[in-house]
Amino acid sequence: MKAEENPWTTKTTAVAYENPWIRVEHHEVVNPGGNDGIYGLVKYKNHAIGIVPVDDEGNTFLVGQYRYALGTYSWEIPEGGCPVGTDTLETAKRELREETGLVAQEWTRIMEFHLSNSVTDEWGVAYLARGLSQREAEPEDTEQLKLRKLPLSEAIAMTLDGHIKDALSILALQRIALMGEE
Repeated sequence: MKAEENPWTTKTTAVAYENPWIRVEHHEVVNPGGNDGIYGLVKYKNHAIGIVPVDDEGNTFLVGQYRYALGTYSWEIPEGGCPVGTDTLETAKRELREETGLVAQEWTRIMEFHLSNSVTDEWGVAYLARGLSQREAEPEDTEQLKLRKLPLSEAIAMTLDGHIKDALSILALQRIALMGEE
């Protein structure tokens, strides 16, 4: 499939804000219609990583936590950030252990995705983890987590009834359902 040409022209780029996780850029542009305009872009310094752990009995594990940005509590698959240039599988293994205490013997990369691609460059990957054994969780100091074990089919149903709203969790759990893994 032939790649389409970029119809945008960037005239200038300025960094409006930066921290260890993101950089916010202000762009002066010429839009596809040929008119001058602006574009705000959030550049991520980490890739999004998600893991769907499934045990031998067909159960999965969700992580519950308060999401500061949303001002609400959220149930999600284990997930985290992978510094750009770092191995995503190694980060997935670390995140699973940190958030749940689980260690997996089998890993399958199930999908890649872009999140909120109209204003960010955030890219991510999701894994299916099997052959689980339990260890001690090691959450970061920014995480106050609850762990919930439930049938995989119930977690998938939670993506359909609105109990899971996290995009990465919905994408990965629905991918598992489409793969016939439930």
